[in-house]
Amino acid sequence: MASAGGLVAAGLIIFRKIQSNIEYLLLQTSYGQHHWTPPKGHVDPGESELQTAIRETEEEAGLSEQAYNILSEFNYTLNYEVKGRPKRVVYWLAEMKNPECPIILSDEHQKYVWSTLDRALEFSQYSDMQKLLKEADNHIKSQK
Repeated sequence: MASAGGLVAAGLIIFRKIQSNIEYLLLQTSYGQHHWTPPKGHVDPGESELQTAIRETEEEAGLSEQAYNILSEFNYTLNYEVKGRPKRVVYWLAEMKNPECPIILSDEHQKYVWSTLDRALEFSQYSDMQKLLKEADNHIKSQK
């Protein structure tokens, strides 16, 4: 969906707790530079950004809304340019109810990983995504 000449997308930063570890779900695209990101996609007409994030997570990772709890108090917006056009991506944080729930990729992605923050920062090539992951990690740890 275009917004003031730009693109708008939304996604979920999905995490799970395995014992005392927090792990983040990252998907590797099957196109372009094969970058790693949380599930996300463009907002369709008539959709809210949160509805988009939920739909895209189901389409890209096979996770229905019943598989996780959204921490609605945390959302984070990235702003950057794609091919000279402004793009805004809004992310929410979501915790898996069952950490062993299977991930089912769409053809848009070729691999997925559950990774600790340090590994997630290595997978993510963009400084704004790295900052987002650190902010999410701080938020999760502050909830204890």
